[in-house]
Amino acid sequence: MTSKTSPHNGIPQLSAQIAPLLLVCALVFALPLILNNDFLLNKIARYLVLGILTVSLALSWGYGGILNLGQAMSFGIGSYAMAMALKLKTIPVHTGSGGLPDFMVWNNVAQLPWFWMPFKSLGFALVAGVLAPALVAAALGWFVFRSRVTGVYVSIITLATMVVLNLVIIDQQSYTGGFNGITDLAQLELFGVAFDAYGRATYYLVAGCVMLSLLVAFAFTHTKAGLVVQAIRDHESRVRYFGYDVAAYQIFVFALSAAIAGLAGMLYTIVMEFASPTFLGVQISLSVVVWCAVGGRQSLVGAFLGAVLVAGMQGALSESAAFLETWTLVMGALFVLVVLFLPKGLAGLAQGVWRAIAQRRQATQEVAGTVGQTREGSA
Repeated sequence: MTSKTSPHNGIPQLSAQIAPLLLVCALVFALPLILNNDFLLNKIARYLVLGILTVSLALSWGYGGILNLGQAMSFGIGSYAMAMALKLKTIPVHTGSGGLPDFMVWNNVAQLPWFWMPFKSLGFALVAGVLAPALVAAALGWFVFRSRVTGVYVSIITLATMVVLNLVIIDQQSYTGGFNGITDLAQLELFGVAFDAYGRATYYLVAGCVMLSLLVAFAFTHTKAGLVVQAIRDHESRVRYFGYDVAAYQIFVFALSAAIAGLAGMLYTIVMEFASPTFLGVQISLSVVVWCAVGGRQSLVGAFLGAVLVAGMQGALSESAAFLETWTLVMGALFVLVVLFLPKGLAGLAQGVWRAIAQRRQATQEVAGTVGQTREGSA
């Protein structure tokens, strides 16, 4: 196993890899300067959050080789953690006596359940929204990877676990809101700043988390642990032969991916102003896989842009009268075409074009140098 960066070209190559990431982040932060429409900024913020979720899947699937079909489970846990905290801060008209959530009042719950009590602290909710998905993923990963379960069986187990949690949330209506989810939430307030869903402060909060998520994922992929994870993806038995604890590395990247997904879930609740069991549904979990494949699962920036572009296209087509009934067919056809002709996604296409331009430029320079030497020899 060798590092992708050598002492001779390490810094230039690393700079070339991080430049697209920083450029994308700069564009995200610059959007409010161009758009003067709060409704549109809210919609874009939703797509950016889905981009963070897709980055989390790219980390486990593209770099770790672990296709998690239940990635929405971590997303939903983060969403509900934030929703529970904001629900307990709502105005009295939306709650029962003692701040009891309205859906608990309707279901004749006498007092706040013990597992809701810690969410009176916003700090606890912020930590739980990231840490709880990571711990659940680590526990699940311990059973899966220590048992050396691989391939499609990992995907099935993660999908089944997500479905079970989704059914539990729907069934326990008295404590979770059931099908309706948790609605009528208070605004998030941090350090005296109120984050209105349609305010620019919320957009910049999402933009900051986009940058944080991309940088954390990028930094991990360039550490020794990240390189070992990629080696496991390419040849697991060989890495195990060299004495590495393969399961430990798989559990770690699985948990890190879940933590980023949990962060995305918390942001989604802030932007959407509610939490719903659909956030843990099969549809969104499979959609993330599609976005990741279209953008390029082995590129963090590609996965992020793939989610933003495809989710944005889905939104535009579903709101268009011409494609109201057929937009899912259009998106399905797009996915099939990408899988057939662009196996590395849009990021692979961009890298191929850039490589061709660089090779053509180098060839031109070599020809120019040869012509120059020929002229000097003739003189």
